[in-house]
Amino acid sequence: MENAPTATRKSLQLTRRLFHCSMGIGVGLVYQFLLTHSQAIYILGFCACIVYILEQVRVNYPELAGNVKIINKYLFRAEEQLKESAGVPYVMGLLLTLISFPKVVSLVAIYTLAISDPLSAIVGIKYGKRKIGESKSLEGSLAFFFSNFLITFFVFFWWSAYLKIMMGPILLLSLMVAFSSSLFELIPLRLDDNLTIPLFTAGITVILCGIIGVPL
Repeated sequence: MENAPTATRKSLQLTRRLFHCSMGIGVGLVYQFLLTHSQAIYILGFCACIVYILEQVRVNYPELAGNVKIINKYLFRAEEQLKESAGVPYVMGLLLTLISFPKVVSLVAIYTLAISDPLSAIVGIKYGKRKIGESKSLEGSLAFFFSNFLITFFVFFWWSAYLKIMMGPILLLSLMVAFSSSLFELIPLRLDDNLTIPLFTAGITVILCGIIGVPL
Protein backbone atom coordinates (compact mmCIF):
# COMPACT_ATOMS: atom_id res chain seq x y z
CA MET A 1 0.00 0.00 0.00
CA GLU A 2 1.38 3.39 -0.98
CA ASN A 3 2.42 5.60 1.96
CA ALA A 4 1.81 2.69 4.33
CA PRO A 5 3.73 2.82 7.63
CA THR A 6 6.97 0.84 7.71
CA ALA A 7 8.09 1.27 11.33
CA THR A 8 8.33 -1.71 13.70
CA ARG A 9 8.60 -2.08 17.47
CA LYS A 10 12.39 -1.83 17.13
CA SER A 11 12.18 1.49 15.28
CA LEU A 12 12.99 4.64 17.23
CA GLN A 13 9.91 6.46 15.84
CA LEU A 14 10.44 9.52 18.01
CA THR A 15 7.31 11.32 16.81
CA ARG A 16 5.06 8.46 17.93
CA ARG A 17 6.77 8.12 21.31
CA LEU A 18 6.73 11.86 21.98
CA PHE A 19 3.04 12.00 20.99
CA HIS A 20 2.20 9.24 23.47
CA CYS A 21 4.35 10.96 26.08
CA SER A 22 2.68 14.34 25.64
CA MET A 23 -0.81 12.81 25.65
CA GLY A 24 -0.16 10.92 28.88
CA ILE A 25 1.44 13.89 30.62
CA GLY A 26 -1.46 16.06 29.48
CA VAL A 27 -4.00 13.62 30.92
CA GLY A 28 -2.06 13.43 34.17
CA LEU A 29 -1.71 17.19 34.60
CA VAL A 30 -5.36 17.90 33.81
CA TYR A 31 -6.47 15.18 36.24
CA GLN A 32 -4.03 16.31 38.91
CA PHE A 33 -4.92 20.00 38.93
CA LEU A 34 -8.31 20.49 37.29
CA LEU A 35 -10.60 17.45 37.53
CA THR A 36 -12.28 15.38 40.19
CA HIS A 37 -12.24 11.61 39.97
CA SER A 38 -15.76 11.45 38.49
CA GLN A 39 -15.10 14.20 35.97
CA ALA A 40 -11.91 12.51 34.77
CA ILE A 41 -13.69 9.19 34.27
CA TYR A 42 -16.50 10.77 32.23
CA ILE A 43 -14.14 12.77 30.03
CA LEU A 44 -11.63 9.97 29.46
CA GLY A 45 -14.46 7.51 28.87
CA PHE A 46 -15.80 9.77 26.12
CA CYS A 47 -12.30 10.09 24.62
CA ALA A 48 -11.90 6.29 24.69
CA CYS A 49 -15.12 5.94 22.68
CA ILE A 50 -13.88 8.45 20.11
CA VAL A 51 -10.48 6.75 19.79
CA TYR A 52 -12.12 3.34 19.34
CA ILE A 53 -14.51 4.61 16.65
CA LEU A 54 -11.71 6.37 14.77
CA GLU A 55 -9.61 3.21 14.89
CA GLN A 56 -12.46 1.15 13.49
CA VAL A 57 -12.86 3.63 10.65
CA ARG A 58 -9.11 3.62 9.96
CA VAL A 59 -8.87 -0.17 9.88
CA ASN A 60 -12.04 -0.83 7.89
CA TYR A 61 -11.72 2.11 5.48
CA PRO A 62 -8.00 2.19 4.58
CA GLU A 63 -8.74 4.42 1.59
CA LEU A 64 -9.66 7.19 4.03
CA ALA A 65 -6.57 6.60 6.19
CA GLY A 66 -4.44 6.92 3.04
CA ASN A 67 -5.42 10.57 2.82
CA VAL A 68 -3.54 11.44 6.01
CA LYS A 69 -0.05 10.41 4.93
CA ILE A 70 1.83 12.23 7.69
CA ILE A 71 -0.18 10.52 10.45
CA ASN A 72 0.36 7.13 8.79
CA LYS A 73 4.09 7.70 8.48
CA TYR A 74 4.86 9.06 11.93
CA LEU A 75 2.26 7.62 14.32
CA PHE A 76 1.62 4.06 13.13
CA ARG A 77 3.66 0.89 12.71
CA ALA A 78 3.59 -1.50 9.78
CA GLU A 79 1.86 -4.15 11.92
CA GLU A 80 -1.00 -1.73 12.61
CA GLN A 81 -2.16 -1.35 9.02
CA LEU A 82 -4.86 -4.00 9.32
CA LYS A 83 -5.55 -3.99 13.04
CA GLU A 84 -6.14 -1.55 15.88
CA SER A 85 -3.13 0.52 16.88
CA ALA A 86 -1.68 0.83 20.37
CA GLY A 87 -3.88 3.91 20.84
CA VAL A 88 -6.82 1.73 21.92
CA PRO A 89 -5.05 -0.17 24.77
CA TYR A 90 -3.30 3.11 25.67
CA VAL A 91 -6.51 4.99 26.36
CA MET A 92 -8.12 1.90 27.90
CA GLY A 93 -5.14 1.49 30.22
CA LEU A 94 -5.56 5.07 31.38
CA LEU A 95 -9.32 4.72 31.80
CA LEU A 96 -9.17 1.44 33.75
CA THR A 97 -6.48 2.90 36.00
CA LEU A 98 -8.62 5.95 36.76
CA ILE A 99 -11.66 3.80 37.50
CA SER A 100 -9.86 1.30 39.70
CA PHE A 101 -7.43 3.26 41.88
CA PRO A 102 -7.17 6.33 44.15
CA LYS A 103 -6.09 9.59 42.52
CA VAL A 104 -2.51 9.71 43.81
CA VAL A 105 -1.90 6.11 42.72
CA SER A 106 -3.49 6.69 39.32
CA LEU A 107 -1.21 9.68 38.75
CA VAL A 108 1.88 7.57 39.40
CA ALA A 109 0.66 4.97 36.90
CA ILE A 110 -0.34 7.55 34.26
CA TYR A 111 2.99 9.38 34.40
CA THR A 112 4.84 6.05 34.35
CA LEU A 113 3.09 5.05 31.13
CA ALA A 114 3.62 8.52 29.67
CA ILE A 115 7.30 8.95 30.60
CA SER A 116 9.02 5.76 31.77
CA ASP A 117 7.70 3.50 29.02
CA PRO A 118 8.75 5.61 25.99
CA LEU A 119 11.95 6.76 27.71
CA SER A 120 13.09 3.18 28.31
CA ALA A 121 12.37 2.34 24.66
CA ILE A 122 14.28 5.37 23.35
CA VAL A 123 17.29 4.75 25.61
CA GLY A 124 17.23 1.02 24.87
CA ILE A 125 17.11 1.49 21.09
CA LYS A 126 19.73 4.25 20.91
CA TYR A 127 22.11 3.27 23.71
CA GLY A 128 21.23 -0.28 24.73
CA LYS A 129 24.42 -2.37 24.62
CA ARG A 130 23.77 -4.93 27.37
CA LYS A 131 20.84 -7.04 26.26
CA ILE A 132 18.34 -8.59 28.69
CA GLY A 133 16.39 -11.10 26.68
CA GLU A 134 15.45 -10.51 23.04
CA SER A 135 14.05 -6.99 23.15
CA LYS A 136 15.19 -5.40 26.42
CA SER A 137 18.45 -3.83 27.52
CA LEU A 138 20.02 -2.94 30.86
CA GLU A 139 20.24 0.72 29.80
CA GLY A 140 16.56 0.87 28.91
CA SER A 141 15.56 -0.83 32.15
CA LEU A 142 17.67 1.61 34.19
CA ALA A 143 15.97 4.52 32.40
CA PHE A 144 12.60 3.03 33.36
CA PHE A 145 13.72 2.48 36.96
CA PHE A 146 15.09 5.98 37.61
CA SER A 147 12.25 7.79 35.86
CA ASN A 148 9.65 5.71 37.71
CA PHE A 149 11.43 6.38 41.00
CA LEU A 150 11.32 10.14 40.39
CA ILE A 151 7.69 10.03 39.27
CA THR A 152 6.56 8.12 42.35
CA PHE A 153 8.59 10.34 44.66
CA PHE A 154 7.37 13.66 43.28
CA VAL A 155 3.71 12.60 43.02
CA PHE A 156 3.62 11.39 46.64
CA PHE A 157 5.73 14.35 47.80
CA TRP A 158 3.23 16.71 46.17
CA TRP A 159 0.45 14.82 47.98
CA SER A 160 2.35 14.44 51.27
CA ALA A 161 0.80 17.41 53.10
CA TYR A 162 -2.71 16.10 52.41
CA LEU A 163 -1.89 12.47 53.24
CA LYS A 164 0.45 13.41 56.10
CA ILE A 165 3.32 11.24 54.84
CA MET A 166 6.91 11.56 56.08
CA MET A 167 9.88 11.72 53.69
CA GLY A 168 11.28 8.33 54.69
CA PRO A 169 8.23 6.26 53.69
CA ILE A 170 7.97 8.20 50.41
CA LEU A 171 11.57 7.36 49.50
CA LEU A 172 11.12 3.70 50.44
CA LEU A 173 7.86 3.47 48.51
CA SER A 174 9.39 5.13 45.45
CA LEU A 175 12.33 2.72 45.48
CA MET A 176 10.14 -0.36 45.83
CA VAL A 177 7.60 0.73 43.20
CA ALA A 178 10.40 1.51 40.73
CA PHE A 179 12.11 -1.83 41.37
CA SER A 180 8.88 -3.83 41.04
CA SER A 181 7.66 -2.01 37.94
CA SER A 182 11.06 -2.29 36.26
CA LEU A 183 11.09 -6.05 36.80
CA PHE A 184 7.53 -6.35 35.48
CA GLU A 185 8.43 -4.33 32.40
CA LEU A 186 11.04 -6.98 31.52
CA ILE A 187 8.46 -9.77 31.32
CA PRO A 188 7.75 -10.58 27.64
CA LEU A 189 3.96 -10.64 27.87
CA ARG A 190 1.80 -10.91 24.76
CA LEU A 191 -0.53 -8.28 26.18
CA ASP A 192 0.00 -4.66 25.15
CA ASP A 193 2.22 -2.85 27.66
CA ASN A 194 0.08 0.28 27.28
CA LEU A 195 -2.54 -1.71 29.17
CA THR A 196 -0.40 -3.74 31.56
CA ILE A 197 2.12 -1.13 32.73
CA PRO A 198 -0.30 1.39 34.27
CA LEU A 199 -2.47 -1.32 35.84
CA PHE A 200 0.49 -3.18 37.34
CA THR A 201 2.17 0.02 38.53
CA ALA A 202 -1.03 1.19 40.21
CA GLY A 203 -1.71 -2.24 41.70
CA ILE A 204 1.78 -2.70 43.14
CA THR A 205 1.74 0.86 44.48
CA VAL A 206 -1.46 0.16 46.43
CA ILE A 207 -0.01 -3.09 47.81
CA LEU A 208 3.27 -1.46 48.83
CA CYS A 209 1.46 1.47 50.42
CA GLY A 210 -0.35 -1.05 52.61
CA ILE A 211 2.89 -2.84 53.51
CA ILE A 212 4.87 0.32 54.28
CA GLY A 213 1.97 2.08 55.97
CA VAL A 214 1.51 4.95 53.52
CA PRO A 215 -2.10 6.19 53.72
CA LEU A 216 -4.19 6.62 50.56
